[in-house]
Amino acid sequence: MGRAVRALGLAMCLLVASCDAAPSTPARDSGATPHDAAPAVDTGPRPDTGPLPDTGPLGPDDLPQGDVGIASHHPGDVGIAADADVIFFDDFEGYGGDPAGLDARWNAGVYHDVTFTTDAAIVHAGGHSLEFTAPMQDTEWSNTVARTVSPELDALFLRYYARYDTTFDVVGSSHNGGGISAHYFPGGMATPGVPADGTNKFLIEYEAWRGDVADPNPGSLNVYAYHPEQRSMYGDHFFPDGTVTPYSPTPFDFGPAFVSRPQVTPELGRWYCYEVMLRANTPGMRDGRVALWLDGVLIADFRNLRFRDVDTLTIDRFNLSLHTHANPAGVTHKWYDDVVAARSYIGPIFGG
Repeated sequence: MGRAVRALGLAMCLLVASCDAAPSTPARDSGATPHDAAPAVDTGPRPDTGPLPDTGPLGPDDLPQGDVGIASHHPGDVGIAADADVIFFDDFEGYGGDPAGLDARWNAGVYHDVTFTTDAAIVHAGGHSLEFTAPMQDTEWSNTVARTVSPELDALFLRYYARYDTTFDVVGSSHNGGGISAHYFPGGMATPGVPADGTNKFLIEYEAWRGDVADPNPGSLNVYAYHPEQRSMYGDHFFPDGTVTPYSPTPFDFGPAFVSRPQVTPELGRWYCYEVMLRANTPGMRDGRVALWLDGVLIADFRNLRFRDVDTLTIDRFNLSLHTHANPAGVTHKWYDDVVAARSYIGPIFGG
């Protein structure tokens, strides 16, 4: 099965035409599998469907931070998989060092150069960490592990530890973190360039975006999103300070309780704890929300969001990825470890 899934991913990479935008424009693919659509002309922001009633302002401190989540009840993550709110856990220690077993748990796809490292200087915890490799090349490449969510959910928290290689030097399209999506992959096939319309799909990716060679690697942390009010047919980027690209001079309404926070660029060669929350809105209301944490600190909180107009559109997938439209600077890697998906805030490994 794993061989077949990887073959499907490679076929998608070969059969789908690649494209990318100028460095000042956002990436134009979903970031979870090797795919991009043919270039298209964007004529400006897509029209909104009209205002929806807000649920009212929420206090700036209503999201937890630090060691107060699920992980705080399971020091060292021991036993965390059995927590009632946890739907998935993987510390990559149960495979005997053989990545061929990954697709038994990551049942929505294992694509391309996915293996383990046992290098003690790199491994986050235990004896193994997941390793993705981006080869030096001018064409698109993607490493991914993905998992279905069943039963589907209205909200999901995804926590993982990740480390960028010190050689990471990518400009432009690079989806390089954790994603959560709803019906974006019908039949296992990605749907880039098809805008979300409130009934068909939505997607977010917690990633770093580097738009210019002058920007430090790996770029600023942000949310890449397909949502019904997306400005580009290939999705938008939400930054912690409230900037939204493309068309960044046009403000996006994150609601009256939005708090602008500084943009954050993680250091290369260092492990961080990343956590992302996606809460789908109640259809007809603007109570959708995405939040980002780094080492347990809330670094971004996007409110007043509309992801869906029907309650049947629910979260069915999450993933980890290292996708580049091109990587001409040299071979690079990204490592992942200690993944938890849950119904409530998880937080960093407690006592670790």
